[in-house]
Amino acid sequence: MFRNQYDNDISTWSPQGRLHQIEYALEAVKQGSASVGLRSNTHVVLLALKRSSGELASHQQKLFRIDNHMGIAIAGLVSDARVLSNFMRTECMKSKMMYDRPMPGSRLVSLIGDKAQANTQNYGRRPYGVGLLVGSYDEDTGPHLYECLPNANCLEYFAVSIGAKSQSAKTYLEKFAKDFGDIDVDALILHGLHALRETLQQDKELNLKNCSIGVVGKDHDWEIIEGDRLKAYLDQLESGSSSTSTGGAAAEELPQGEAMDTE
Repeated sequence: MFRNQYDNDISTWSPQGRLHQIEYALEAVKQGSASVGLRSNTHVVLLALKRSSGELASHQQKLFRIDNHMGIAIAGLVSDARVLSNFMRTECMKSKMMYDRPMPGSRLVSLIGDKAQANTQNYGRRPYGVGLLVGSYDEDTGPHLYECLPNANCLEYFAVSIGAKSQSAKTYLEKFAKDFGDIDVDALILHGLHALRETLQQDKELNLKNCSIGVVGKDHDWEIIEGDRLKAYLDQLESGSSSTSTGGAAAEELPQGEAMDTE
C-alpha cells in the first residue's frame, strides 16, 4: 500500500479528511479469515474460519468466551483480539461484583467503541487491527449481534460477515435473512455454515480443523461446538439434505434437534 507523509501516526489528517492508519487497520480486518454471525429470536450463532501457518502448525483460535451469556468471533490480528477479550472479561466481572448482574451486551460494545476511539486521538498509538463479532443474550432484551471495527463503529445486525471474501457470505445472508427469525438453532447453524463456505477458496472445504461454531441464547450459556457434534453439522452440509435453495420452505425441512441438544 502506497505510503505518504500523512500516514506516519494516527492523529494526522490527510488533505482529503482521511486517517490512513485507520484505513490500514480496516484492511487488516479484510485480510483476516472470515467470521460469520447470525441470530434468531432466541439464539445467536457465531462461526469462524481458522487458518494455519503451515502443515505442522495448529489452527488459530477465532472464538473467545467472554462470559456465560456472551462470546466473540474475530477477523484480523489475534494478538489484538486477546487484549480486547481480556478487557471485555474484566468489565463483565466488574458488572457482576458491583451490580450483581451480567453486563448488557450493548453497554460492553459501547465500551469497546470508546476504547478503540481513544487510540485515534493520541500521538504514538495505533488502532486495533481486529474486527469483532459480539454475540450476547440479555434476559431483558433477548439475543443481540454486534460488529465492532477499528474505526470505533459498533453496529447491531441480524446477520453479518467480516474478513476475507466476506461479501460472498453477506450475499448469502441477505438472501435468506428473512428466514432467520423463527427457525431453531440447528437450522441457524446450517445457514451459517452455508455462508461460511461461500468464503472458501474453490479447492478448500470446511472440516473439523478449520471451522469453529459458537452458540449462545435463551437458557443456553455460551458454548463452542466441536468434535462429533461439529462433524454432524458438516455431514449435513455435505449431504445436501439441508439445502436452502428454496428459502423458508427449506428451512422448515432442516432436521430438528438431531445434532445439538439445546437444553
